[in-house]
Amino acid sequence: MSLLADLYPWTKALHVISVIAWMAGLLYLPRLYVYHCETTPGTTESERFKVMERRLLKIITTPAMIASWTFGTLLVLTPGVVDWSSGWWHLKMAGIIALTAVHGVLAARRRDFLHDRNRRPQKYYRVLNEVPTVAMIVIVIMVIVKPF
Repeated sequence: MSLLADLYPWTKALHVISVIAWMAGLLYLPRLYVYHCETTPGTTESERFKVMERRLLKIITTPAMIASWTFGTLLVLTPGVVDWSSGWWHLKMAGIIALTAVHGVLAARRRDFLHDRNRRPQKYYRVLNEVPTVAMIVIVIMVIVKPF
């Protein structure tokens, strides 16, 4: 555990970097879906969106989520980082689970678009786009302010 304490600044930096990349993907992917809804299945434009969505999810968003979870877990295991008697980390964890759930939903919706089976309207993706923002706000307030 001494090694984790020595590596704490690096672990924290890598965690922040990976969370930023994960959030970028979670905020941009639903926007792509909004625009993809406007296309006709099978068109060049629709196929272009499929490529963009796959690359964003597979090359950026999913690896960033894995890195966020990995570095976050290492931070939690670092002695003295979390005061387990405080309540803030419960709400932070709920926000992380919400982000992970949205990630799963976005991956499932990508499969719908991939097979030209999307039946959800633009409004669904516009609303879904707000969930990561709300979760991020909750997480940042819990980590920085630690209100309880």
